[in-house]
Amino acid sequence: MREKQIHEVSDTVQLRELYETAFPKEEQIPWDELTRLVVEMPLDFTAHYDNDTFIGLTIVYPRKSINWFWYFAVREELRGKGYGQEILTSLIKRHDGKPFILDMESPDQPCDNMEQRVRRHSFYKRNGFRDTNVYRSFDGITYTIMMRGEGKFTKDDYDEIIEDLRRFWQPE
Repeated sequence: MREKQIHEVSDTVQLRELYETAFPKEEQIPWDELTRLVVEMPLDFTAHYDNDTFIGLTIVYPRKSINWFWYFAVREELRGKGYGQEILTSLIKRHDGKPFILDMESPDQPCDNMEQRVRRHSFYKRNGFRDTNVYRSFDGITYTIMMRGEGKFTKDDYDEIIEDLRRFWQPE
């Protein structure tokens, strides 16, 4: 697997296409805003390849005490082939030493994509993530917060991350 750090997003059609199809609209930051954030924030935005075949993307927001695992997607036709596992293992090694936090659509909320949510939740649990019992809701979707590593994670911690992101995303 080959990784490419993304510092400018304007010329990466495959990244945009995956981003806009893998995540529900209500979970997406508009592409133009995301491209600005990649330049202005300390984000680890990575494209993942198997030789020359684009596999997926990840965006990690490294913070002082944790890594916020913001976006993670593998192309739909390549899911279930072990690429997600390989990408996650690489990210964990690269950001070793600090806990990982992620939010995902809750597998406990009734929805149309329940099977997908349950598979995703199981994937993270197999890879050392645990439920924090912190939940947040946006636009009618409940998100469960998961953590990998030592320590506790609270709603206040989550709100602090969101506030930091808003400072960049919605500057005054």
